[in-house]
Amino acid sequence: MEKVAVIDLGSNTARVIIANVMESGYFYIIDELKDNIRLGQDLEKDGNFLKPARIAQTINTLKMFRKICDVHKVDKIFAYATAAVRAARNQKGFLDEIEVTCGIKLQILTPEEEAQLVYIGAVNTMDVPRGLIVDIGGSSTELICYYRRNLWAQTTLPFGAITLTDLFKDGNFKPEERMQKIKDYVTERLKKIQWLKQVEPDVQLVGVGGSFRNLGKISRQTSNYPIEIVHNYRISSQSFDSIYENIRHLNIDESKRIKGLSLQRADIFPSAIGAIKAIMEYMNFKEIIFSGNGLREGALLRYTMPSTIEKPINDVLGYSLNNILYTHGANVTHAEHVTNIALQLFKQLKVLHKLPRMYVKVLRVAAMLHDIGNNVKYHRHNHHSCYYILNSNIYGIAHRDIVMAAYVAACEKKSDININELIKYKDLLVEEDIEAIYKLGIILRLAESFDRCLNGAITGIVCDILGDSVIMKTESEVDCSLEIKEASLACGEFKRAFKKNLEIL
Repeated sequence: MEKVAVIDLGSNTARVIIANVMESGYFYIIDELKDNIRLGQDLEKDGNFLKPARIAQTINTLKMFRKICDVHKVDKIFAYATAAVRAARNQKGFLDEIEVTCGIKLQILTPEEEAQLVYIGAVNTMDVPRGLIVDIGGSSTELICYYRRNLWAQTTLPFGAITLTDLFKDGNFKPEERMQKIKDYVTERLKKIQWLKQVEPDVQLVGVGGSFRNLGKISRQTSNYPIEIVHNYRISSQSFDSIYENIRHLNIDESKRIKGLSLQRADIFPSAIGAIKAIMEYMNFKEIIFSGNGLREGALLRYTMPSTIEKPINDVLGYSLNNILYTHGANVTHAEHVTNIALQLFKQLKVLHKLPRMYVKVLRVAAMLHDIGNNVKYHRHNHHSCYYILNSNIYGIAHRDIVMAAYVAACEKKSDININELIKYKDLLVEEDIEAIYKLGIILRLAESFDRCLNGAITGIVCDILGDSVIMKTESEVDCSLEIKEASLACGEFKRAFKKNLEIL
C-alpha cells in the first residue's frame, strides 16, 4: 500500500486530498485540507500578473499542505495548477518559488487536461450515461459533454465566479441588475459554442466544483434533506429557480446570512449562481445532478486505474462496492456469494414479493455490504452496517436506494424495522418502499444463512411454490445442515411477509 496526495491549486481555493492506495488499485481518502487563496482575484486588472499578497498566501497554504503530506508520509504528490496560473505572465517565477519554498512541483494543466481529469472523476463515479459536466471555478468554467459515458466535446470558458464578480463589481448596479448582466454575459458566450447547439435533449446537467457544492448544501438545508451526501444529490429546475430568486436581490452582507452558504464564497456565489441560471435556461435543463467528485478524484482514478484514461468503468456501482470491501479488509468471497444467492431468491420468489426490478440494486448493495459493520464490532454488526451504508458515499446509486439498502442490511439478523428511524426519510421513501425493505431483509437473512460457514457450500437454491407453501431446495455437494438450520429460523418472518409456509431441504 502507498500513500498518494493530489493538490488542486485553483483560482479561488487550494485543496489537497490524501489517499491510501492498495495494490488492487482501490483507494480511500484518509485526509483532506482546503484554504481560500483567491489567487485569480483581479488578475486581468493587474495585467495578468499574480499579486504578491496572493502569492504569499498561496505559499503559506502549500507549506501547510506539504506539512500534512509529510505527517502522513506520502509517497507521491500530484500537484496541479489551473486557470489563474495558466494565464499569469509571472507563472515561471511563481512555480520556481513554490518548488523552492514548499518542495512541491506544480504542473500547469492545459484546459484539455483539466477537462479530462474532471470528466474521469465524475463519469466513473456516477450512473449518468449522457451528461454535460459544468465545473465553475474561480477563473474558468469547464463545459464537458459525453455520450454513453464517452467524452464527446469540451470547451473552457475564460471566466469563473471570481472573474465574473470582478467584471461586474464596478458600476452602481443593484444586485438584481448585476445578476442579470452576468446572466446575459454568460448566455452570449454560450451562443458562440457551436457544439452546444447539437447537444441532445436527454443529456443531463452534472454540476462539479465548490459553487455547485454550496448550491447543493443550501438546497439540502432549506428542504431539511435527511442525508448529508453531496454526490448524486439532485434538485429540480423549479427548486433551483426558488433559490435563485431568493439570492438575486441580495447584497453581499445579506448573502452572508443565507443558510448553508460558506462565508468565504458569499461575495462570489451570486456570480456563480447567475452563470448556472444562464446555462440552465440556455440548455433547457430540468434538473441538476451534483457530483462530489472532480479533478482530484479524477487524478486518483487515473493513477490507480490507468484504463480509465481510455475507457470509463463499466459497472460504477460494482467498482464502488468492491472498493469499500477491499479497503476495509472484508471477506469479499463471502459477500459475493451471499449476493449471488440473494439475487437467485429475488428472482425465484418474484411471484410472491411482486417487487419491480429497480429493487435489485438495493438488494445488491445490502448483500455486498451486509457484514461491513464487523469493522466496528461483531455484536449488532447489522446496525453498524446500516450506518456504514448510509455514510460510505456509494457511487452509481440514488440516495433513496442507499437508504433502503442500509435498512435492508439492518434487517439481516431480525426483520423488525424501526419505523421511528425511517420517519426522517419520509420525503425519500413511499409506503411501498417500507414493505420492500421488510421483504428484502428476509431474503438477505436467508441468503446470509445459506453461507453460514463462509465456504460457499450451498451453490444454488431452487424454490417450488406449491399452494400455501414454499419449498426451498439447497444445491450442495457437502453437508450444509448448519446453513439449513440457520435459515429455518427465518420461517416465521417469511410467512408473515409472504403469506406462505417455508420449508428448507
